[in-house]
Amino acid sequence: MRVRAFAKRNIKELFRDPLTLFFGLGFPLVMLVLMNVIQRNVPVHIYELEILAPGIALFGLTFLALFSGLLLARDRTSAFLARLAASPMTASDFLLGYLLPLLPMAVGQSVICLAAAVALGLPVSWNLLAVVASLVPSALLFIALGLLFGALFNDKQVGGMCGAILTNVTAWLAGIWFDLSLVGGTFQKIAYALPFVHGADGAKAALAGDWAALPEHLLWVTAWAAVTFTAAALLFRKKLVER
Repeated sequence: MRVRAFAKRNIKELFRDPLTLFFGLGFPLVMLVLMNVIQRNVPVHIYELEILAPGIALFGLTFLALFSGLLLARDRTSAFLARLAASPMTASDFLLGYLLPLLPMAVGQSVICLAAAVALGLPVSWNLLAVVASLVPSALLFIALGLLFGALFNDKQVGGMCGAILTNVTAWLAGIWFDLSLVGGTFQKIAYALPFVHGADGAKAALAGDWAALPEHLLWVTAWAAVTFTAAALLFRKKLVER
């Protein structure tokens, strides 16, 4: 009951900033259309929809970190959490209240991105549903990263960390714009030690129906999400105690 009431409040807070929501949903679609236009006008296969669409869908999920981080940072730096700290709610209740409204948004965002890809020529298949499901661990990861940054920084700092740095790091290290094997070496090793490329490769494997490769990528992303959520919960609990 406590978590549900808090989640409903957070849904209202999200829709009070429609410009940020529109940018988070619209910018990945703009990039998808732009890259598709480039592909149609170059003689080599760089941005084929079968490779591009899952990557762009993952890229769109990076904005969940911005949404969750801003929510928590604004509440933490205002008197709101100070008042709620006296309630029976635990740190886990708070974090679930931030998480639950964003999961349906993540699914909707993935569906919209893939629907746009279908409109541009991506073949329709049941594997598209598997792509949406495969992106859920990545959505949890980005929400957890946002909560971690929100527990550490104020809203302006979160905007820089999640709105600029994280989106660019994800775009480059997930191999969305290029194949990481083209760079190779230390760069590729670092990328595969992080979860972002596994999220993109998992979505690509789901679209291709490569079910043997899918579990490894999903487990890697899920492990990172679990560790990040744990770190966010511990840090947030510490902040509540300090209050």
